[in-house]
Amino acid sequence: MLKSRAKRGRADFLSLYNNDEWVGLTYIVTHEDLAYIFYLAVDNEQRGKHYGTQAILAIIERYKGKRVFLALEDWNEECDNKQQRIKRHNFYKNCGLSDLPYKLKEANVVYSIMGVGGKVEPEEYKRLINRYLGWPMKHLIDMRIIKK
Repeated sequence: MLKSRAKRGRADFLSLYNNDEWVGLTYIVTHEDLAYIFYLAVDNEQRGKHYGTQAILAIIERYKGKRVFLALEDWNEECDNKQQRIKRHNFYKNCGLSDLPYKLKEANVVYSIMGVGGKVEPEEYKRLINRYLGWPMKHLIDMRIIKK
């Protein structure tokens, strides 16, 4: 499904390289002036080398003029991995992303949202995700922005 949506121009599926060495990948859903970082991963063996930071900065540059945003686990909730969540939140803040005033619901999971370039309104996200999912998937998976 990921490849199919990317081939149809609904997302960008990108590999991250340092010269000829593969270091990770990212998947970005795009529509109008929105770029949703749906997935970003750096290979375990490549972590700690600032590739994540470089990737976020490159994504922001690639989609300059667009509002770039992502979802992440809420760092304020009580959970087993609270320190990891706080570290991830601080990482994105250090890359220039700010907390956005809504939450994002994907199926039964609620995430916080961070972004750069301005906030994303619920109707805009709905258009982005409906275009990405297409019919009938948009009716089967509950994905929407909700108030905090």
